[in-house]
Amino acid sequence: MKAKLHNLKGEKTGDITLPEEIFNLDVNSDLIYQVVRAQINCKRQNTAHTKDRSEVRGGGRKPWRQKGTGRSRHGSRRSPIWIGGGVTFGPRNERNYKKKINKKMKRKALFMVLSAKKQKDLLFFVSDLEIKEPKTKNVRNFLDKISLQEGSVLIVLPEMNRNVILATRNLENVDTMQAKDINPLSLLSYKYLVLPEKSVEVVKENFVGTPSKAVKDA
Repeated sequence: MKAKLHNLKGEKTGDITLPEEIFNLDVNSDLIYQVVRAQINCKRQNTAHTKDRSEVRGGGRKPWRQKGTGRSRHGSRRSPIWIGGGVTFGPRNERNYKKKINKKMKRKALFMVLSAKKQKDLLFFVSDLEIKEPKTKNVRNFLDKISLQEGSVLIVLPEMNRNVILATRNLENVDTMQAKDINPLSLLSYKYLVLPEKSVEVVKENFVGTPSKAVKDA
């Protein structure tokens, strides 16, 4: 499977051979949804918490005697129908939202997202992304030349590159991530993906092979 390869000037320098098992899969949107939903759930901090009638203060004494007052019978001021009483069916912080997804599903969903980006021409490959100075205009000019002026862009780096990270920091809707850390949720958060040639090798090395090499949890 071939794809166009560009340089920093936006010129086509040749073709890159892509692994079929990563960039040429049929997309299963249900599988992608399950994995992304699990990632989002793992990010939930679950801090919302309401007190039930056993946790609110007061209510140790019966408000008034059972009979003879003409009023309704009550046993405690902590009842949910009283102002200041416990909350019925409110959020509780002991709830566990995490959902377990097996490693093969995570890895397959990642490859499907990359395949979908490739099929929709939202994936751009660069021969080299080394810039001498961490200047915003260097990256901005490159994105303009490959017609990525509109929409969010994620640059997938093969390794930590301080110059590229600093150069993209002031660009709106442009972010960077190392190839070893990519996951379906991160990739779907951006419209376009830019991958240097070495990043493809890192993705293949980290995610293709034994089942133990899996996408990181959220």
